[in-house]
Amino acid sequence: MIMSGGTGIWALVLHGGAKAIPPERAEAKREGCRAALRVGASILRGGGTALDAVEATIRILEDDAISNAGRGSARRPGGETEMDAAMMDGATLDLGGVAALRGVRHPVSVARLMLREAPTLLVAEGARHFAEMHGAELDESADLPMLGDAGHDTVGCVALDGHGHLAAGTSTGGLEGSMAGRVGDSALPGCGLYADDLMGAVAFSGDGENIARTLLAARVMQALEEGSPQAAAELAMARLRRVGGEAGGIVLDRAGHVGWAHNSPHFAVGIATSEDGILRTYLWKGEELDLD
Repeated sequence: MIMSGGTGIWALVLHGGAKAIPPERAEAKREGCRAALRVGASILRGGGTALDAVEATIRILEDDAISNAGRGSARRPGGETEMDAAMMDGATLDLGGVAALRGVRHPVSVARLMLREAPTLLVAEGARHFAEMHGAELDESADLPMLGDAGHDTVGCVALDGHGHLAAGTSTGGLEGSMAGRVGDSALPGCGLYADDLMGAVAFSGDGENIARTLLAARVMQALEEGSPQAAAELAMARLRRVGGEAGGIVLDRAGHVGWAHNSPHFAVGIATSEDGILRTYLWKGEELDLD
């Protein structure tokens, strides 16, 4: 059995969004996930922290224009982008979240800066001001082409480091054409993400309003008290049926065991663990099941 608590065991799981992937973009999606997975796994393999691994992994995904995050973010009616992101430290339960943030290259890094700050969530101009005050890299290039499909290509990552600490992170460009100031689930603890060293870590992608209405991340954390990560992920999908909608979730428990599930046509996922060090990427759950 894999055990945590400073044993050197590590694990990292990322996702590239819960949505149908057109055949012509499937390999690009897989390569984007593989590139991010390689960076995050390298940090953990070298003894780095879960927080560092999650942030670095998501930064790579934010720079991948095929994802609806960072430079690939969906456009609002006026052509501008508004981004949400969050990070959570499982050791301290510190949370940093930003929403409706404009003009920043890496929203996840702004969320990271907010850990151990108060308040835990900033939106719109408040989030932008915080980013500027703390030297975050700005990017006003709203005319960048959006290669990703508008919708649910939110990206996320969960990690366990060799010190037994967990972290979770999310980043999204939201819904194309949505109302200015919209806040989805990605920046909301207990909805789009959560991390607690005593239980595990989770990150979701999908229909943000319905994920928030059903508190999917909180449901997963409750399920981890008695069940496996895979059972917890599947329970969340069952819970979502009450309100409908598509979603996908990735889950790690404190022992480094992995679970993931989705009800969307595709859900790009990358997995790496210290058990064998192999970088595995999947575009839907069936790929993993076919290989088992």
